[in-house]
Amino acid sequence: MDRRAFIHTSGTAALGLAVFRGESFAPGAANVPMGIVVHSYGIRWQSKFPSAKYPGFADAVDMMNHCRQIGAAGVQVVVKGWSSDFAKKVRATRENLGLYLEGSIAIPASTSDVPRFEQELIAAKEAGAQVLRTVSSSGRRYEAYHNSAEVEDFKLRAIQSLQLTTPVLAKHKVRLAVENHKDWLADELVYALKKINSEWIGVTLDFGNSISLIEDPMDVVEKLAPYAFSTHVKDMGVDEYADGFLLSEVPMGKGILDLQRIYSVCLKHNPGITFNLEMITRDPLQVPCLKQEYWNVLSSRTGEDLANTLRMVRSRKYPESLPRTSQLSAEEKLALEENNILECLKYNKTIAA
Repeated sequence: MDRRAFIHTSGTAALGLAVFRGESFAPGAANVPMGIVVHSYGIRWQSKFPSAKYPGFADAVDMMNHCRQIGAAGVQVVVKGWSSDFAKKVRATRENLGLYLEGSIAIPASTSDVPRFEQELIAAKEAGAQVLRTVSSSGRRYEAYHNSAEVEDFKLRAIQSLQLTTPVLAKHKVRLAVENHKDWLADELVYALKKINSEWIGVTLDFGNSISLIEDPMDVVEKLAPYAFSTHVKDMGVDEYADGFLLSEVPMGKGILDLQRIYSVCLKHNPGITFNLEMITRDPLQVPCLKQEYWNVLSSRTGEDLANTLRMVRSRKYPESLPRTSQLSAEEKLALEENNILECLKYNKTIAA
């Protein structure tokens, strides 16, 4: 079975399970359920700040309990150091709350790291996860690398690491979804997936990350959706600055992305795909696309790509100043984070599948 057929078959199976549970995964339903990525709670996750209203989440169980209270359909959370007992606790909580679970896991850096990867995969599966999100690079391409040789080395090592996972994924029948994490260009990631050629490896499609690589967001969606097992849902706000443009996650419906269209494309290719909110509350990211250092690692992008992106930024810049958090108190940051997530959950109900 090729990957696209596998994705469609897997999606159809997930669709049947969703109908059995009374969930609204099917095209034509009133709305699409949405889960929450742990990074949406980057301030609250394992926070040591003593807030009575926004207490920190000590672990996945705390996060699941809260996400169910606010109406989320599931969670995507880091799986690291989970014991079998804790995995069973996560499963019991998930089943009791009626949530879906996805894991976030690091791919093995070498052969010696495969046992760690398999152990974490087993724990995630024991907890009920069938999809594991991963990244190939720890940093943004234009910050982590300095020249084309380093980029080519990154891509080679990433493919080798993903190839190490394929026997483990097939053995346990768990899918791995590689995020476009401000590192891969869409065409590069498609090439890597074709080279690996495993039905168990696909994509976590982030809706906004690739804007930072001056890629058109809908073009990225069209290229990666056929391989997507999972998503990172977000809307993006943009503005100019001296060396390029600013990029921010903003509450859904307030940014530049055509979310209804993106959802439709994703569901067309995989009816059972999960939609996971990654609304990160922080200061805007600086994308230095007018500096030489940026082009040293993105030589395949063109002047036309740059012009199109800057034209989009200028014509659709955020109507007010982009949100910032550095001036806020800890309590104010926690309140803004929660409000942003609640706004997104509310907006998600307006999107028809």
